[in-house]
Amino acid sequence: MEYDDVVRLRKHHPAWRLLRAENAALILSFFDKVFVEQGIRSISGVELADRLDDELYTLNDRLGEQTFPKSAKAYLDDWSATQAGWLRKYYPPDSEEPHYDATPAVEKAVAWVHSLEARSFIGTESRLNTVFELLRQMKFGAESDPEARLEELKRRRLELDEEMARVEHGNVSVLDRAGLRDRYQQVTATAHELLADFREVEANFRDLDRELRQRIAVWNGAKGELLDDVLGSRESIAESDQGRSFQAFYDFLLSYRRQEELKQLLAEVEAMDAIGEPDPRMRRMPHAWLDAAERTQATVRQLSEQLRRFLDDRVWSEDRRVMELMSGIEARAATLRDMPVDLVTEIDAMAPTFTLPMERPLYTPVTRTPIDSSDIQAGDEEFAASALYEAVYVDPARLTATVERALEDQAQVSLSELVRVVPLEQGLAELVAYLALSSDTFTVVFDDVRTENITWTDPDGIEHTALAPIATFVRASGSATLAHAVSEEP
Repeated sequence: MEYDDVVRLRKHHPAWRLLRAENAALILSFFDKVFVEQGIRSISGVELADRLDDELYTLNDRLGEQTFPKSAKAYLDDWSATQAGWLRKYYPPDSEEPHYDATPAVEKAVAWVHSLEARSFIGTESRLNTVFELLRQMKFGAESDPEARLEELKRRRLELDEEMARVEHGNVSVLDRAGLRDRYQQVTATAHELLADFREVEANFRDLDRELRQRIAVWNGAKGELLDDVLGSRESIAESDQGRSFQAFYDFLLSYRRQEELKQLLAEVEAMDAIGEPDPRMRRMPHAWLDAAERTQATVRQLSEQLRRFLDDRVWSEDRRVMELMSGIEARAATLRDMPVDLVTEIDAMAPTFTLPMERPLYTPVTRTPIDSSDIQAGDEEFAASALYEAVYVDPARLTATVERALEDQAQVSLSELVRVVPLEQGLAELVAYLALSSDTFTVVFDDVRTENITWTDPDGIEHTALAPIATFVRASGSATLAHAVSEEP
């Protein structure tokens, strides 16, 4: 850290400016209650002004009437101004009321003030173990030598075998009270830091969206050049370290199994006596993560919307220019219609015709199929018509009703759970029909990476197994694209 860098941050960084503000205590305490403790990502201006008005009334009543003389709306306008940069004021789609959200600078300032508070317990063991574990993962993950990988795996297996042997002999080592508090403290700190980082990730994508708007506003070149530039930037963001890390985290949040495992682990840990009073924010932390990730994804989707709007506006502008040219030609023709003119021009058609070389089809010889009708015999009138009735028809309405009944008591259900409760009656055809269901009352979410085995027994008592993608029926509105293959195994 250089001297000039510190001077620049002190002058221009909004977090440092917030710490130096005259009403820093009011701003930090109020923002901490609303945006950090409660985890609010977006709040209407009326509701935020009401909360601030209550806070100002309480402080003025205790400290003096003129301690904070301005109105709540005036303070919000000051804090959301460009020179402050502590609140982001914006208008959501289809809304005429302004909304507010804290900026990443607020998260940094609040976190720094929290770090100044005295702590009765500071855990160090869990963080040291985390350092060792991350170093092992990095070394093992970057190892390309098969022999070295085998040695590491054998070492892990030996440790597991030794621990299993100790457990079998009744020698079970458990964490003491200090170890549990140490690890819980690290879990809560990491969870809050992760939620705070989402504001900065969202701000980065929002800056990219703003740059795209500015580029489109002043663009005068061809549409193809702008699209190449913008799509290349969008691809570079998705393939960057931050983009891949965020996408992996978002995929983790969308996994129903991981969500249930996280909720169960949190509930069991908070029930331990050694934890004492658990952090109330941890109970809603998975939902806060998902909401923050969805808002970040919505910011990324605005890039595509800007491209579409640009194309629509450019097409409309070009059509308007064509109509102006046509109107000018018609007006000129009407003026010259009655004037004696010796110059005559003929055109072959109203528009030119283009034929590209690759549009011309290659020659395909005609294949004549010989038909021999010399030996025609009459068919047998008595034949088995049972083959006409062997076709299997699966009623999607029955399967949709089965899924809706399963979703009456729970928000989502996996395909494997559904098949265990309601066995397949028509075999592989019914399984494929489940994967192709589409309804307004639920959607189907697939895990494109992993698969699972679905087993059923036919009327003859023969057991069959099919390898299918992991599918989950979620009670929600909308639709999903369902095009996934299923392969049957003997």
